[in-house]
Amino acid sequence: MFGSFFFDLLLSFRFLSLVFAAYIVRFLFKLYRIRSHFQKLQRDGLPMPPHHPLFGHLLVTNTALSNLPRDAHAHYLPSQIRLKYPSLGPVYYLDMWPFAPPFLVATSPTVISQFTQSESHLPNHPGIRKYLLPITGGEDLASMEGEEWKRWRKIYNPGFSAGHIQTLVPTIVEEVGIFVDSLKEHARKGDMFSLDEAAINATMDVIGRVALDHKFNTQRSPNPMTTALRSQIRWCSFGAEPNPFDYMNPFKPLVHWYNTRIMNKYMTKVLKERYPPSSASTKFTTTPSTTTTSTTSPNPNKSKAVIDLAHTEFQSSTPPTTTPNTNSTFSTTALPQMKLFILGGHDTTATTITYLFHLLSLPHNSHHLLTLQTEHTSIFGPDPSSAPSLLKAHPEKLNQLPYTLAIIKETLRLFPVVTAPREGKKGHYLSYTPPSSIDENTETIKLPTEHTLVWSNHHALHRHPLYWPRPTEFLPERWLVGPDHELHPLKDAWRPFEFGPRA
Repeated sequence: MFGSFFFDLLLSFRFLSLVFAAYIVRFLFKLYRIRSHFQKLQRDGLPMPPHHPLFGHLLVTNTALSNLPRDAHAHYLPSQIRLKYPSLGPVYYLDMWPFAPPFLVATSPTVISQFTQSESHLPNHPGIRKYLLPITGGEDLASMEGEEWKRWRKIYNPGFSAGHIQTLVPTIVEEVGIFVDSLKEHARKGDMFSLDEAAINATMDVIGRVALDHKFNTQRSPNPMTTALRSQIRWCSFGAEPNPFDYMNPFKPLVHWYNTRIMNKYMTKVLKERYPPSSASTKFTTTPSTTTTSTTSPNPNKSKAVIDLAHTEFQSSTPPTTTPNTNSTFSTTALPQMKLFILGGHDTTATTITYLFHLLSLPHNSHHLLTLQTEHTSIFGPDPSSAPSLLKAHPEKLNQLPYTLAIIKETLRLFPVVTAPREGKKGHYLSYTPPSSIDENTETIKLPTEHTLVWSNHHALHRHPLYWPRPTEFLPERWLVGPDHELHPLKDAWRPFEFGPRA
C-alpha cells in the first residue's frame, strides 16, 4: 500500500519536473530570440538605449525609474529615459521582456499619426481587450474591430456629438452641484479628504445621467454597480505589469466572477426597465435636440440620454425581420458599452479635475487662478450661486470661456490621462527622420513594427522640448496666442485622447 503511494508520488514529481523543465526551456528560448532580435536592431543602427545581450533594457529602465515613487505609473518611463539619454530621440525600441512585451516607443507627433490616423492605422493591442474582458465581457467598442466596430461606432456617434452634449448641460450641472456642495462642506469643516475620490464619485454620477439617464447617487452613498466596477479595475491587468503577481494572482478569477455578477445584475435590471423585452412596440424618435420615448403613452417622455439616441439608431438600422425583438437584442449589446463608458470616462475626468485643482493651488500659479476668476465673473456675474441656473438656461455660455478652456488644455498637456498601445504587424513600417538637433544623420529610416507593442506615449510627447517651448511650465497662454508666437502649439503635438478613428 505504502509502496504504491510512494510510486504514484514519484511519478507525479517526475511529471511536474518535466513540465517545469519544459517551461524553463521555453522561457530561455524566447529570451534568446527576443534579445537576439534587439541586438540585430541595434547593429542595424535603429534607435534604442544601450542594449545588454542578457538583461536587455531592464537595467536601463530600473535606473530611469529609480527617481520616481515605487507606485509611479509606467507612462512616466519614457520621459525618464529621455532625461537619462537626451541624445536618444523621440522614437526608439525598448526591451523589458519578460516583464513587458517588446516596445516601439513613439513620442513624435509625425510618427504617431502614421499608426493612429492614417488609413493603414494599426489595431489596438490585444492587451486592451485582455484588460477590458473582465469588465465588459469583450463585446465593447474598444475591443471590436473591422465592420462590427464601424457599425456600433455609428450607432453610438449621435449621442457624443458636440451639439447634443450641449443639450445635456442642465443634467451635468445638477450632478456637479452636488460635488460643489461637498467641496464647500469640506472647506467649512477644514478637514482632509481625497479630492480624487470625490471627483470620481461625481464623474460617475454625471456619466450615469448622460449615458444612461440613470442616477447612481454615488456622491451620496455607495452604489453596488460603481463599487463593483472600481473593485474590478484593481484586479484587471494589461499583461505588461512589472509585478507578475498582478496577473497571476490565484484569487483573480473569483473576484472577477463576483464583481461581474454584481455589475451585470444591476445593469440588466436598469436596461430591462428602460427597454422591456416583451415591448416590441417601443419607438424612439429623434429631433435635433431631444430623443422622444413612446410606447402607448399619448404624452411621451423626452430623453436626451446617449443610450436612447443609440436605441433609435439601432432600430432604424435593424430590419424587424432580422431581429424580432430589438429591445432584447439592443439591451444585450448595450450592457458592455455602458460599462465601457463609465470605465473610460470616470477616471480620466476625475484625474484631470484633481490635477487642475493642484496646478491652480500652487503659489506661483496664483495669477492664473485670478485670471480664471475674472473670466467667470465677466460671464456669470459676481455671485457664484447664480452660475448653475444661468448655465441651465444658457448652456452656450460655456463656449465663452477661452481662458478656462486654455487651463483645461494645459492641464491635459502636462498630465495626459490616456495612452495608445497598438499592435505591430508584419510588413508594417514607420518612417522616422531623426531631428537634426539630436542626430547629424537626418536620413529617413524605416522602423519595423512586427512583434512589438507600438506605444504612443503622450506624457513624454507633451513634455518633449523638441515640440514644446518651456515644456514643464504651466502656461495656459500658449493656447491663446497666434501661430506666429513661439508658444503656439505645434500641429498634432497635443493629443491627450489621441486622434484617428480608434481614438
